Amino acid sequence: MSKFKYSDEERHFNNVLVYQSKELNLIKRPDMSGVEARISESEELLKELRYNLDDLPIIGATLEKRTIVVPKWEALISNAEHEVGSGNNLEVLFTNEELEINEAIIRALNEDFNNIHKLDTIDISICAGAGILAAIVDILLIGIPKKTPQSLKGGPLSNYVRDWFNQRFPEEEMEKLANSKVSKVPFDAQDNRHTKVNVNGLSAYYHRLLSLGHDPLLGLVIGVCDILNGKMTTIDKTGKIVSQFMDNYTDRKESDIFAAIAKQIIHFKSDITTSMGLPAPLMGLFNLFQFGKIGDEEQTIAEIVQGMYYEGYDFIHFSSMAISTMIVEVVIRLGYALKRIKEGNSLKNSIPFSVDREKHPKLNTMLFIGHSTTTASNAGKIYFTKNPMVLNYAQWITFAKYSYSQLKWVLIEKSELRDAYVSNQLYKETKEICNKVNGAFEEFGEDNIVIFD
Repeated sequence: MSKFKYSDEERHFNNVLVYQSKELNLIKRPDMSGVEARISESEELLKELRYNLDDLPIIGATLEKRTIVVPKWEALISNAEHEVGSGNNLEVLFTNEELEINEAIIRALNEDFNNIHKLDTIDISICAGAGILAAIVDILLIGIPKKTPQSLKGGPLSNYVRDWFNQRFPEEEMEKLANSKVSKVPFDAQDNRHTKVNVNGLSAYYHRLLSLGHDPLLGLVIGVCDILNGKMTTIDKTGKIVSQFMDNYTDRKESDIFAAIAKQIIHFKSDITTSMGLPAPLMGLFNLFQFGKIGDEEQTIAEIVQGMYYEGYDFIHFSSMAISTMIVEVVIRLGYALKRIKEGNSLKNSIPFSVDREKHPKLNTMLFIGHSTTTASNAGKIYFTKNPMVLNYAQWITFAKYSYSQLKWVLIEKSELRDAYVSNQLYKETKEICNKVNGAFEEFGEDNIVIFD
């Protein structure tokens, strides 16, 4: 029994090949073992008789063209199954030695594929260097946001990013914009005075965390929908999802989707540098995590996230944390590109805009290792400080993304892509053989009449 599982079409091919092999073995080939010796003897005899071999006449034989009928594929399948049966395996066409050679070739091709995706010392050094550099930036330059009489303050890099936002979006201008009709949205209720359904925890401090329209990502969908429908969608402090019409804010509705999108973006702009700024992306969803007993106070995950936001863990702080993540991406991609160019690849094929493993075999794994290094450092930082405010949210999101990609690669994609690589190499060799067979058939057709049934 064969170890391979054949499709119906492949079984037909196997039967025909076995049948053809049987027919070829029945052909009695003339014994040519002594032909060369007899030719040599004849040439010596002619030389003794003083004949010039170069001047000998060439006697050509005129052969009549034979008519060859090529049967239909269906008929060939039927004949094959009649002669050799229908359950033939491809292995019977090879000797044991040939099968061993075939297996060795397959193993060699698999090894070639593994070598293409295997990281060398330089690759690992690039990953480690990028991860360590990003970890240093995260530890020394990001810092922890703290409220001061002036504003929120953190590490040097965090302060630089926050100052940039404050200069780009001045407080006076943003206050004017916030009071303007163009920025007013129905989901911006700061307490329960205008709500039909009570939203637990809704206040000037927490309304942006609870209202999904204020989420930098979700707001582009939920916030726009709320503007179109005159609604407010929230997840309160207890994890309850509430979507309600805001009758007192009907004048803030928009009927045109493009006007709604524009208003949503303008509202983001007016809120970004406020004392309780926009939450980090998807941060509001953590209100659903009403479980856990973390720390001395045994707080739930939702309570910890709410406390983090209150202490200044906002979108601007998230942006500063994302710099360490960006460092990993830039350093690894740049190092990868320079190494590819040094190896002789073109600039076009070296620039890693995508992480497609067929185009850039090692890049995804390198990014996974780099982000794993930085994330591990951040995990250690959390463990030793016992402070959730040091959590690099941007880095953990990126780590989760590449972890999923790497796990999918190891469990599913690697074997599929390896099989495709081996099949492609075998296909190239098979194509060359087919081209030779086609050429021989064309030559055969010149001396014979070939009719396709």
